[in-house]
Amino acid sequence: MPRERFFSCTSAKHTPQSLKTDIAYNATVSMKLIRQGKVKDVYEVDTHTLEFVFSDKISVFDKTIPSLIPHKGETLCRSSAFWFQVARASGIKTHFRELIPPNRMRVQKVQVLEYPKINKKTVNYLIPLEVICRHYVAGSLWDRVHSGEVKPAKLGFKASKEVKYGDKLPEPFIELTTKMEKYDRLLTKKEAVKIAALTNNEYDEIVKSVLALDERIAEEVEKRDLIHVDGKKEYAFDEDRELMIVDTFGTADEDRWWDWENYSKGQFLELSKENVRQYYRQLGYYDKLAEARKMGKGEPKIPSLPESKIKEVSELYIDMLERITGESYR
Repeated sequence: MPRERFFSCTSAKHTPQSLKTDIAYNATVSMKLIRQGKVKDVYEVDTHTLEFVFSDKISVFDKTIPSLIPHKGETLCRSSAFWFQVARASGIKTHFRELIPPNRMRVQKVQVLEYPKINKKTVNYLIPLEVICRHYVAGSLWDRVHSGEVKPAKLGFKASKEVKYGDKLPEPFIELTTKMEKYDRLLTKKEAVKIAALTNNEYDEIVKSVLALDERIAEEVEKRDLIHVDGKKEYAFDEDRELMIVDTFGTADEDRWWDWENYSKGQFLELSKENVRQYYRQLGYYDKLAEARKMGKGEPKIPSLPESKIKEVSELYIDMLERITGESYR
């Protein structure tokens, strides 16, 4: 394999700039670029291996914000690698192969197939679902509870209970959404099993894996006074159609975290990308975007973050790496 060459990556002295004028992530020249995502770029190392390059880009509401968050890519990469090693130690198969500091990771390659090309005998493919496991009432679940769309009994509460934001759920609440469509769409179990070509046993295996991982996550982060509120996970089948967890999980992007001390006082300190979502909600941007999507009109451009907010969010990601993993950033 030819010697790899790299562009320079974000340093501690990096000054936040527009995406148009700065590249704050490693791009490996000698490998084939497969996909540029909202958070990471994917390169093909060989026929069996991919390399993720985690950028400092940030997105909310399926919109990439035209601002970079210094050190974000490194913190997500390291957090993900930490949890992949926890999963492996717990006997859960993963696609993780190697961490290449500061912001790159090599993983096993799987096929990304459209629904019609998947059946119950297909192997080595990305399961086109996102699996969300919720432990508290928050985020979009709260919106649906508040509107009456989701009833207390569905969450395991008594039908007469007045459900409030932040309530701990009696049992984990699993939801499934699409992975390959333009916007995430909630699915019933029947729909999910059909489009992903899963058997009932395979579906049960996914749920069992999610619950086991979330139990380990909660055990680990409780040591540092964090509450794991909810999070999403993705899976694939390997060449033998054995389940493995893929992509990333347990980070400040994929998962929601609260500070335990604040929660015990009835306060909800958002320690994840939810912090940025709330900023755009307060700005009024989300309402305009939601209305445009509802009416089928052109979507408004998402504005940049101010410098003060960029600094705040960068510090949040660094702090969360340390609180999630127990490791020092430097």
